[in-house]
Amino acid sequence: MPKRHYVLALVCYLSIPVVVIAGAEVHRLIDPEMARRYPDYERTYQLLERVRVGALIASAGLALVLWTGCCYLVLKSRQRSPRWLYLAAAGPLGFSVIAALEDRSPAPGDLYQQFIRNLKTYWRVPLEIALFVSIWVLSYRFIVLKRDLMISFESFMTGTPTSTIIAEQLASSGMWAAGEGMEQLYLVPLIYLLWPIFFNLAGHLFKPRRRAARASPAAPSRRR
Repeated sequence: MPKRHYVLALVCYLSIPVVVIAGAEVHRLIDPEMARRYPDYERTYQLLERVRVGALIASAGLALVLWTGCCYLVLKSRQRSPRWLYLAAAGPLGFSVIAALEDRSPAPGDLYQQFIRNLKTYWRVPLEIALFVSIWVLSYRFIVLKRDLMISFESFMTGTPTSTIIAEQLASSGMWAAGEGMEQLYLVPLIYLLWPIFFNLAGHLFKPRRRAARASPAAPSRRR
């Protein structure tokens, strides 16, 4: 099982899109023109506009707090100095360094930390570089797969040819590229957070099989 602080870090990170989407939805639902229903139109309009903008600012601020809290909890779970928290300002690039830090007090069943602690520096550095490249490539492939699935789903639901949908997206390629770029920036730290968990799950899953294979006696050879 991962440490409690590491689980809390994952919860904080998974809460970020919920907070951002909620803030955007509140911003969309509040229409300043609702002030027409009230006698003091100008004052009510300004009040609704401030609440509308404030919802976005509050969601952005809370998302920043959650991001900082996620990085801090990862450092705390690995008994590292809070000075590393400055790397949180670099976004996913900084988090890749935080995620690569060794745990100074690993849990007994943390196979991933046991694995990287046993590696020599000349093996550890290429491993982290390969992991960095693989995570960025994998996150991009996820975005491409999601895009293709969304196009196929929209074509199936509306009956619009996929070529037409693709042409519409290309017409506003800047907006789509920005959106997909933000999604990829979110996926990279998420994969970094999940990678040690998956590694440990796979290790514990195959560990009993290896033990059983070693414990089983060799089959006796048949005599002629």
